[in-house]
Amino acid sequence: MRSLLYIVAVILIIGWAIGTFAYAAGGLIHVLLVIAIISLILGFLRRDTTVV
Repeated sequence: MRSLLYIVAVILIIGWAIGTFAYAAGGLIHVLLVIAIISLILGFLRRDTTVV
């Protein structure tokens, strides 16, 4: 599940970067960035911290 969050975050960040340079998506660009950041934060918070 964690790797899926990272994949989604990377895809959203790439989409945000493309949209920023294309200037075509408007407010959707910032929504993609916020969703990507939230996904990364959730991934870090859900990380298992046990030491083996």
